[in-house]
Amino acid sequence: MLQLMVLYPQPTSLVQFETAYTSHLALLHDKTGIPAGEKPYTVTKFLPTPEGAAPYHLMFTMPFESKEALEATMASPGMQEVAADANRISTGGAPVVLIGHQQ
Repeated sequence: MLQLMVLYPQPTSLVQFETAYTSHLALLHDKTGIPAGEKPYTVTKFLPTPEGAAPYHLMFTMPFESKEALEATMASPGMQEVAADANRISTGGAPVVLIGHQQ
């Protein structure tokens, strides 16, 4: 199974980011057809360590059954709009997109 991961750097305004991220998830649901009550993804918020704040505030992770399913989703016009919105709301720098194979 493949995992799409999006890491959001620490935002310049946490309150503004949290509000924008809630709207961003609603956009994801709307543009990909995910029903409002379903959550086929996880969102992890990072906590500070004794060394200080983590370089990233939040990680979005969504599984895909195959490379083809991931590529088809990422190439869709709706997901392109979601990706553009991710860049817009990420005020601490561009989000980092990773793809991994869950073992």
